[in-house]
Amino acid sequence: MLGNAAFAKGVEGLERITQTLVAPPYLPEHEQAVTGAPKVVQVKMVMEEKEIEIDKGVFIHAFTFNGSVPGPIIVVHENDYVELTLVNSAESTLKHNIDFHAATGALGGGALTVVKPGEEVVLRFKAIKAGVFVYHCAPGGVMIPWHVVHGMNGAIMVLPRDGLKDKAGKQIKYNKAFYIGEQDYYIPKDEKGVYKRYKKPINSFKDDMKVMKTLTPTHVVFNGVKGALTGSNGLKAAVGDTVLIIHEQANRQSFPHLIGGHGDYVWERGNFSDAPMTNLESWVIGAGSAGAAIYTFKQPGLYVYLSHNLIEAILLGAVAHINVSGEWNNDLMEQLKKPSPIK
Repeated sequence: MLGNAAFAKGVEGLERITQTLVAPPYLPEHEQAVTGAPKVVQVKMVMEEKEIEIDKGVFIHAFTFNGSVPGPIIVVHENDYVELTLVNSAESTLKHNIDFHAATGALGGGALTVVKPGEEVVLRFKAIKAGVFVYHCAPGGVMIPWHVVHGMNGAIMVLPRDGLKDKAGKQIKYNKAFYIGEQDYYIPKDEKGVYKRYKKPINSFKDDMKVMKTLTPTHVVFNGVKGALTGSNGLKAAVGDTVLIIHEQANRQSFPHLIGGHGDYVWERGNFSDAPMTNLESWVIGAGSAGAAIYTFKQPGLYVYLSHNLIEAILLGAVAHINVSGEWNNDLMEQLKKPSPIK
């Protein structure tokens, strides 16, 4: 058994790199396959409490990692070490921590990362499982779901060192990637049915709990607010692009479907060590997990990526747009007759 001193010396001998995290729906710069020894990947996240408008006239005090809902995605490779500096902003009113579903032991790191406002902690863990995983705040008791449904969750992707592969062992490469965090909110209403707004995060706690216990969200959105990825905020791709879509949901199931496309390769529960499923019309993201899908776009136009609980998608907000440029292929689809009166 390797002693702690020998282990520490071994880790200190590894190359250290700093990963600059970026706001969703994008991923930090990364290689898809690597050679050589594992690295120590240094990242920093600041936990910030901020009021955001999730829909017109609807506000929540969001609990965030790096100011976004979801928090930024971290990308490493199997057997790399993640070294996280976790800061709780001095302006925060609550203690926070982080539980990595990708980590082993100590409640996913949650037991070692509890920090009060104005404090910071450094956690290092070895990413021994390849896949995409959720992380979230888990300060204990009822505060766990309350913090999660206030936006305090995100994802980490642990790529196999030799990259993604199909069931025959052939490498699968993507040239574009999007990261979608699905968020369920439970916003209280007053006696007139108007959504309530609160001066401080803790002021909504009792009212929030009443709505949360119904298990019925008032909003289900992609990337923090309704419309974050639709219309002029839509994502962009081109015919021929092979796109990786990471989808995380820290609290409920989701049912992704790409209208006009498919899941060419799907790791429904994010487990990259297993062969992907292929050619799916829709798939399931389990509660408290992340999944991945790859699709190569073949036609231009508007694609709608949504949860195929259509009530949640259309009425509550779980929808994104992908605008694809390129030349139309009549062999795949052609309108033979335009709409006209029946003769």
